[in-house]
Amino acid sequence: MRKILIVDDSVDACFLLKSFLEEMDYDIIVSHSGEDAVEKVKSLKPDIMLLDIIMEGISGIEVLKRVRLFDKGIGIIMVTALIDEETCKEALGNGADEYLTKPIDYYHLHKRILGDLLTRNKE
Repeated sequence: MRKILIVDDSVDACFLLKSFLEEMDYDIIVSHSGEDAVEKVKSLKPDIMLLDIIMEGISGIEVLKRVRLFDKGIGIIMVTALIDEETCKEALGNGADEYLTKPIDYYHLHKRILGDLLTRNKE
């Protein structure tokens, strides 16, 4: 079973996404802070991380930068309520694979993005 780490300081957002993805048969790990997320990537080695950008403590962009220092293979999808072209460019420029805005279209996420990243990471 493929592991996905959901990182968001909103407990409700994590719960909804976790519930949906578990129904799709993914193994889900949840983190509510950037610091914890970096440690979970190191120890649990998820295949994909869904990473909120605006969080208490360190931002999702900073988590992205830290994770890319030691893990180039994990698929990273940035998720945010902001529609900001500069932030999108910064995320993609620092190694994010995708950028999604909230509210998330869960079926699009599952069918298109997760499928593409998981296939790419197997090769």
